[in-house]
Amino acid sequence: MENPKNRFKQVLREGRPQIGLWASIPSNYTAEVIAGAGFDWVLLDTEHTPADIETVLGQLQAVAAYPATTPVVRVPWNDMVTIKRYLDTGVQSLLIPQVTTVEEAKNAVRYARYPAFGLRGVAGSTRATRFGRISNYFRNADAEICVLLQLESDEALKNLEAIAAVDGVDGIFIGPADLHASLGHLGELSHDQVMPVIDDAIVRIDRAGKAPGILTASEELARRWLKLGATFVAVGADVGILARGADALVAKFRG
Repeated sequence: MENPKNRFKQVLREGRPQIGLWASIPSNYTAEVIAGAGFDWVLLDTEHTPADIETVLGQLQAVAAYPATTPVVRVPWNDMVTIKRYLDTGVQSLLIPQVTTVEEAKNAVRYARYPAFGLRGVAGSTRATRFGRISNYFRNADAEICVLLQLESDEALKNLEAIAAVDGVDGIFIGPADLHASLGHLGELSHDQVMPVIDDAIVRIDRAGKAPGILTASEELARRWLKLGATFVAVGADVGILARGADALVAKFRG
C-alpha cells in the first residue's frame, strides 16, 4: 500500500486556484454533505468550534468518499502534541492559526516533520499509516504534508516575507477577522482601511513564492482576491449557509 498523494499541495505548487468551504459545524454528516458539492477543499475547523480530534476523525472518514475534495484541518494552536495527533489521524493538510514570528513558523514546520528535519513523534499503527500497512510511510510522509500558516495581525504582516522564506511553509492564509481587530476594526470584515492591507498581503505572499489563501463570504471579494493571485480561497461557511438559508425561508412565511 502506498502513501496517498496530497493533491491539494500539488495543485498549490502549480499555482492553480482551489475553491473551498469552511466547515464549522462539528459533524461528519454535514462534512459529507459539503464534500459532495464538489469543492476543491473543505476546512475542518477546531479553533473556533466545539470540534475535537474524534469529531475530525469522523469528518475525515466522511470526506474520504469524495477524493476530489481535500480536507484541511485548522488546529486550535501551534502546538507540537496537537499537530502530532492530527497528523497521526491521517490529516495531510494543516492550517495553523496566529503565526506571528519566524520562530513560530519554523516550529510549525518542525512539528509536522519527522526527525532529523523535525520533531514529530513516531508511531507505527496509526490511521495515517493505514494501521501499519503503508510500508514506506515514514520515508515519504513529510513530502505529502502541507503546512499553511495563518497570519492575523499587523505584527505578523510586518514579518510576512521572513515567514514565507521558511523552508517547509506551503502557503500563507490571511485571517481577515483577526486582522481587522488587530488594526482597530473589531467586528468588521471589509473596512476601507484594511482592504488595501489584505490586497497588499496577497500580492506579497504570491511574490514570495508561497500560495496565498483567505476566507470570505462575499463573492465580490473572493473574485477580487483570486484576481490578485490568491490560490486557496474559502468562499463561504456551512454555518453561514445554514443560518442565512433558514432566515430567508422563515422570512418568506412571516411576511
